[in-house]
Amino acid sequence: MARPKKSDLPDLAQRLSLTAGVIERLGCPAGKQQAFLRDSEAPGLRVRVTAAGAKSYVYESKLNRQTIRRTIGDVKLWSIEQARTEARRLAVLLDNGTDPRELERQQQADKVAAQAAEAAQAVTVGTAWADYIEARKAKWGDSHHQDHHRYAQAGGEPKKRGKGSTEPGPLYPLMALPLRDLTADRVQAWAAKETAVRPTVTRNAWRLLRAFLGWCSEHPDYAAAAPSTNPAQARKVKEVLGKPGVKQDALQREQLSAWFTAVQGLSSATVAAYLQVLLLTGARPGEVLALRWEDVNVKWRGLTIRDKVEGERVIPLTAYVHHLLTALPRRNAWVFASPTKEDAHLTEPNHAHDRACKVAGIEVLTLHGLRRSFKSLTEWLETPTGVVAQIMGHKPSATAEKHYTVRPLDLLRLHHERIEAWILEQAGIQFDRAAEPGKLRVVA
Repeated sequence: MARPKKSDLPDLAQRLSLTAGVIERLGCPAGKQQAFLRDSEAPGLRVRVTAAGAKSYVYESKLNRQTIRRTIGDVKLWSIEQARTEARRLAVLLDNGTDPRELERQQQADKVAAQAAEAAQAVTVGTAWADYIEARKAKWGDSHHQDHHRYAQAGGEPKKRGKGSTEPGPLYPLMALPLRDLTADRVQAWAAKETAVRPTVTRNAWRLLRAFLGWCSEHPDYAAAAPSTNPAQARKVKEVLGKPGVKQDALQREQLSAWFTAVQGLSSATVAAYLQVLLLTGARPGEVLALRWEDVNVKWRGLTIRDKVEGERVIPLTAYVHHLLTALPRRNAWVFASPTKEDAHLTEPNHAHDRACKVAGIEVLTLHGLRRSFKSLTEWLETPTGVVAQIMGHKPSATAEKHYTVRPLDLLRLHHERIEAWILEQAGIQFDRAAEPGKLRVVA
């Protein structure tokens, strides 16, 4: 039989043994978008040719009365034997009732999952922690924001005060771990080690860690890497941390005179004013440090406090506190400005307070203890608890208080001025409330 000419098109109606020459002569009939040439050796194998002349191997068969067609590859990249081998593999799958399309989709899904798992393994706690701080810092106060940095710091930096280097933060040992490896056992081991050295700080760090892991579990970039359940919530972790003791440090009425005398004797007038304002307002230490001059409303005699409950609250600017603030130098935007930093407020005023307490003969009194003192001292005056809670920034504890009681600033001032006057009276401090602010006459 004569060899077909290159111009002769193969008969598409017949099964032909595929050869390079047959594939070369294959063309798409006029008026059609594509055509198929069937192979006689591998059932289901075809060569598809398009009107543009592109040629590729395809496999076609039926499964559950539905036509299954899968592209194998370009004829320039696949040899005929390679195409036949692939066609036979697909035929075996179909013979077993497996749809190669579903198999391919599953393999692709498995590949994506494997890549996600590999990526999740590469995500460290430190990487997610940095993103967490960046994402949440607008919702936090300055002190809370700094705690997240401080608790995760590597340490080793020269101390700003005193000799030596800073210690690593309590959360630093966890920062290099893969996020997915932060199991309950790992957190328990961390808590046990840190609690043995600094229990209070570790409990604070644990609270930050617990919130961080909750955020990770809901974040699209970290949900796959985060543990399925929050390991910081595990009972065994809480057992290691233990329950914080109830703190009782507060000034007693008979200690007020000695405390005021010692505080007013501090070398820094700014620190002395800060500590007195802390006691007389019942505010949180960080809230008073964060006071700016724009928060002091002399006209309406109010102080705007940035708090963590409602965002901000306005309390009365009482007479003695007004005198204290007026006497302060205006170094920058902060009321209690740092004497050494150009644009910052005081830092670590607790050291000066500890010295004053030592002079006054008071053993243990923290800065937060001054807030506790304000609440405790109001009991002597039988001040309504709702008034005290509103001044201090506590959440309302009753439905009527929360939804039906509205106290204007002047009503709060009526009680607050009375509280301040009584505390100063017990401390032996007298001053003329009608005098020009800043000109105090102190009699101890």
